[in-house]
Amino acid sequence: MAKDKTIYTCNDCGATSPRWLGKCPGCGAWNTLVESAAEVAAPGKNRLGAAFSALAPSADVQPLAAIEAVDVARTPTGQGELDRVLGGGIVEGGVVLIGGDPGIGKSTLLLQAVDALQRAGLPTLYVTGEESGAQVALRARRLGITGSQVAVLAEIQLEKIIATLAAQKPAVAVIDSIQTVYSDQLTSAPGSVAQVRECAAHLTRWAKSSGCAIVLVGHVTKDGQLAGPRVLEHMVDTVLYFEGDTHSSFRLIRAIKNRFGAVNEIGVFAMTERGLKGVSNPSAIFLSQHAQPVPGSCVLVTLEGTRPMLVEIQALVDTGGVSPRRLSVGLERDRLAMLLAVLHQHAGVATGDQDVFVNAVGGVRISEPAADLAVMLAITSSLRGKPLPNGFIAFGEVGLAGEVRPAPRGQERLREAAKLGFAVAVVPKANAPKKADKAFEGLTIHAVERVDEAMALVRGLD
Repeated sequence: MAKDKTIYTCNDCGATSPRWLGKCPGCGAWNTLVESAAEVAAPGKNRLGAAFSALAPSADVQPLAAIEAVDVARTPTGQGELDRVLGGGIVEGGVVLIGGDPGIGKSTLLLQAVDALQRAGLPTLYVTGEESGAQVALRARRLGITGSQVAVLAEIQLEKIIATLAAQKPAVAVIDSIQTVYSDQLTSAPGSVAQVRECAAHLTRWAKSSGCAIVLVGHVTKDGQLAGPRVLEHMVDTVLYFEGDTHSSFRLIRAIKNRFGAVNEIGVFAMTERGLKGVSNPSAIFLSQHAQPVPGSCVLVTLEGTRPMLVEIQALVDTGGVSPRRLSVGLERDRLAMLLAVLHQHAGVATGDQDVFVNAVGGVRISEPAADLAVMLAITSSLRGKPLPNGFIAFGEVGLAGEVRPAPRGQERLREAAKLGFAVAVVPKANAPKKADKAFEGLTIHAVERVDEAMALVRGLD
């Protein structure tokens, strides 16, 4: 008998190779090629047959000015923080991909959301491929959901799922999870690159043609990225990531991609006995409650999407050994090394023989460069052993030449700080208010242009 032909497929980009390679020829990733059975197509026909079509319906060629631009209608999910991340609610025919670590609360949140949508009068369908219907009912009982009329289907075959969607005609359907779904048209196992890609494409076509909003739950890799081919993220309209430590009661949902709203929006949830509850004032989570100001602590006003939030940056500078350590949690380590070099060169603060540890309180991840000034002030405060003034905030990007550059939407950041009762702010000169505003009452704003100027200013405030 002839040996079955096998190919090696990249888990990241979907590129194929006839033999195993350490490095993917398509995307250059290492150790991502997985052996799978080659698909045997009928002669002269595409292996998907008549089912193959574009993800979105085709239309005639028209000038851009002749195309009517209408706002998409949104349906609130009953979870205010989830609606914020989605851009206002579920969009008809939209496809949402949500990923996160096991046990972080994906299924819990979606079960709460579909129950709220069903109680609002929308037909819903919850397709579970990882649990039985009894397990879903048991989770609903733990969450205090009683008398729910959400339709539940325990199935992993794509053709049966689409047939149920056609029969039930739900307005919103949840597929938990896309890695467990398989199609009879492909011979590879569920979870393989080909199965995940084709099943997601079929479900996306169904959503666009029927107007049913579909939410796909995705597994994540050890690195925290969505498992499966990267093309999966390009097919869907919205990609959401669950963040947070499973040992903490707080969860963050971040929008990585959103065709119907702003990216990098975050929603903050608290895990309770009755499921996930939205947190309306997330700044209270990310600020430690110190009875007295402590050295090494500086409050930053960061911007997550359209929401200004106050986050405490903590720094600890300790006597190092032969090779001092540089460790950051919630911030980029390479940027920390750069800021320490700028601090030494332009402000005369040397930490070459010191261990430096920096942490963003509450498990939040800060990627914007506006945190530079707050990080440097926290490090200097810990090194000197003197706390910053009570009610002190700072933000601003720091360049390699020692200049302090403006942060986007600085006025909104200052308004948020004044609203929460902060008294002193050190900000870039371009972000300082040009005229008096009642929104800034009680907040003394100091504008700086260089790092050494900011350090001298803070020493004078002691």
